[in-house]
Amino acid sequence: MSAQTTARTLITGELAAAEVAVSPATIRKWVQLGHLTAAGRQGRRHLYRLEDVFAAERAVHGRAA
Repeated sequence: MSAQTTARTLITGELAAAEVAVSPATIRKWVQLGHLTAAGRQGRRHLYRLEDVFAAERAVHGRAA
Protein backbone atom coordinates (compact mmCIF):
# COMPACT_ATOMS: atom_id res chain seq x y z
CA MET A 1 0.00 0.00 0.00
CA SER A 2 1.43 3.41 -0.93
CA ALA A 3 1.77 6.34 1.46
CA GLN A 4 -1.01 8.22 -0.35
CA THR A 5 -3.38 5.24 -0.12
CA THR A 6 -2.61 4.85 3.59
CA ALA A 7 -3.22 8.57 4.23
CA ARG A 8 -6.67 8.31 2.63
CA THR A 9 -7.71 5.10 4.34
CA LEU A 10 -10.43 5.64 6.91
CA ILE A 11 -11.05 3.26 9.79
CA THR A 12 -13.93 2.75 12.19
CA GLY A 13 -13.81 3.80 15.83
CA GLU A 14 -13.58 0.16 16.88
CA LEU A 15 -10.51 -0.43 14.71
CA ALA A 16 -9.01 2.89 15.77
CA ALA A 17 -9.38 1.86 19.40
CA ALA A 18 -7.69 -1.47 18.73
CA GLU A 19 -4.78 0.24 16.98
CA VAL A 20 -3.92 2.36 20.03
CA ALA A 21 -5.01 -0.19 22.67
CA VAL A 22 -7.91 1.78 24.13
CA SER A 23 -11.65 1.15 24.27
CA PRO A 24 -14.07 2.51 21.65
CA ALA A 25 -15.49 4.71 24.43
CA THR A 26 -12.07 6.37 24.73
CA ILE A 27 -12.12 7.21 21.01
CA ARG A 28 -15.56 8.78 21.47
CA LYS A 29 -14.28 10.74 24.49
CA TRP A 30 -11.30 12.05 22.48
CA VAL A 31 -13.80 13.31 19.90
CA GLN A 32 -15.86 15.03 22.64
CA LEU A 33 -12.73 16.66 24.04
CA GLY A 34 -11.56 17.83 20.61
CA HIS A 35 -8.46 15.61 20.41
CA LEU A 36 -9.83 13.70 17.40
CA THR A 37 -12.15 14.59 14.53
CA ALA A 38 -14.05 12.19 12.32
CA ALA A 39 -12.89 12.34 8.71
CA GLY A 40 -15.99 10.70 7.27
CA ARG A 41 -19.00 8.51 7.86
CA GLN A 42 -20.21 5.11 6.80
CA GLY A 43 -23.89 4.99 7.61
CA ARG A 44 -24.06 5.87 11.30
CA ARG A 45 -20.40 5.01 11.97
CA HIS A 46 -17.77 7.71 12.22
CA LEU A 47 -14.54 7.05 10.34
CA TYR A 48 -11.11 8.31 11.32
CA ARG A 49 -7.74 8.71 9.64
CA LEU A 50 -5.23 6.42 11.31
CA GLU A 51 -2.60 9.18 11.57
CA ASP A 52 -5.16 11.38 13.37
CA VAL A 53 -5.81 8.59 15.85
CA PHE A 54 -2.08 8.27 16.57
CA ALA A 55 -1.78 12.05 16.95
CA ALA A 56 -4.69 12.11 19.42
CA GLU A 57 -3.12 9.29 21.41
CA ARG A 58 0.18 11.20 21.59
CA ALA A 59 -1.61 14.40 22.60
CA VAL A 60 -3.52 12.69 25.40
CA HIS A 61 -0.68 10.57 26.72
CA GLY A 62 2.16 13.00 26.02
CA ARG A 63 4.21 10.50 24.06
CA ALA A 64 6.82 11.64 21.55
CA ALA A 65 6.49 10.50 17.94
